[in-house]
Amino acid sequence: MLNLSHKDLEVYNLTKIFPKEEQFTLVSQLRRAAISVSSNLAECGSRKSLKEKKRFYEISRSSLVEIDTQIEISILLNYIDQEQIIKLKEYVISIFRMLSKIITNIEAKTPLAITLATSQT
Repeated sequence: MLNLSHKDLEVYNLTKIFPKEEQFTLVSQLRRAAISVSSNLAECGSRKSLKEKKRFYEISRSSLVEIDTQIEISILLNYIDQEQIIKLKEYVISIFRMLSKIITNIEAKTPLAITLATSQT
């Protein structure tokens, strides 16, 4: 399993410099999304079926997309500059690629009947 808790801390450290008026909006959303990535990966580890595992990987990947969007908003609002988040952006891209590959591999292993049932729900 991927150990991402130290990356959660990077988001916490980054958001410490945000204006106070963003404490309950952008800061909160960024932190929740960061925690969501790790939490959903942890929960995925306890799931037995490939369908369930895939779903939790997809949720983690979606949270990464949220983080990326919120970082872009933070840059546009001049709360942070691109140099401050280079490592975090690289991390988001890297983890997104890994999760996409895992999801693709699960899809390749999933029997056709499960795939069809999933697409109908």
